[in-house]
Amino acid sequence: MSLFTDFRLSVMENKLGVYGIHVYQNGKALGEHRFRSNDRENLYSASKTFASVGVGIAEGEGRFQLTDKVLDFFPEYQDVAAPGSENITVKDLLQMSSGHLIDHGNHQIKDRAELFFRSKVLKEPGTAFYYEDLSTYILGRIVQKVSGKTMLEYLKPRLFDKLGIENPQWHSCPIGYTSCSGGLYLTTEEFSRIGIMLLHKGSYHGGKILPEDYVHRMHRDLVDTSLKNDPETRQGYGYQVWNCTEANTYRADGMYGQLCVVLQDYSAVVTVTAHNEVDHKEILRAIWKDIVPKLQ
Repeated sequence: MSLFTDFRLSVMENKLGVYGIHVYQNGKALGEHRFRSNDRENLYSASKTFASVGVGIAEGEGRFQLTDKVLDFFPEYQDVAAPGSENITVKDLLQMSSGHLIDHGNHQIKDRAELFFRSKVLKEPGTAFYYEDLSTYILGRIVQKVSGKTMLEYLKPRLFDKLGIENPQWHSCPIGYTSCSGGLYLTTEEFSRIGIMLLHKGSYHGGKILPEDYVHRMHRDLVDTSLKNDPETRQGYGYQVWNCTEANTYRADGMYGQLCVVLQDYSAVVTVTAHNEVDHKEILRAIWKDIVPKLQ
């Protein structure tokens, strides 16, 4: 039976909206199945994992530490920063634990960094999970502060070129900084390459991209997410990746079902692009049921 037979049936019977699935194991691609044309798709929040890789590379280059205070990089916002902002660290941004508890996504302020710092700090930074795009956006602004390049410019030679991804498109904010929290466009197979790099502890085709220690912390240094509403979001959140119900498995996860799943026990990466507006976690459950048993 084909690797994808059961998964294809699940996608069609349950209207999961999958565009394509790519499976990699033990150093090679096992195959890819397309449900529609092979276009670059918006990865939405799976873009955040690429931003995290940028932070890990910059940390490895000695440009900053994760314990550094975010506001110290932005003296121009100190006068408008809400009380408590001075305690937010780079790690708090990575783990979505800034202390903010209110979504300001539709605010009229064009400068998202100003919006971030003006936001009320309602919890001690580092103590409570609150998923916000602004945290990831600020990570990109920090990388630009220390490198003089947007996150996209910074990652082109350090990540995208090494992954063989040519001319990646990544949205910018209204004032020209890489969005970081979304808006990166890749094909299913191009998307799989970041998972393959993470599976191989920061290396891709023998070339080192990300320090192994950062890869380890990415999916082991977790903040508690047990109050979330789905088993797949209650397993903990690392450095812009979600832990999964499958043992020793974590993922990049974007709206509508952009998923790059790293299955360490199987030396495998399963990648999906999709448009599922109902519940894209059902795609994960189909992967566990229909794909993972064939990876034994």
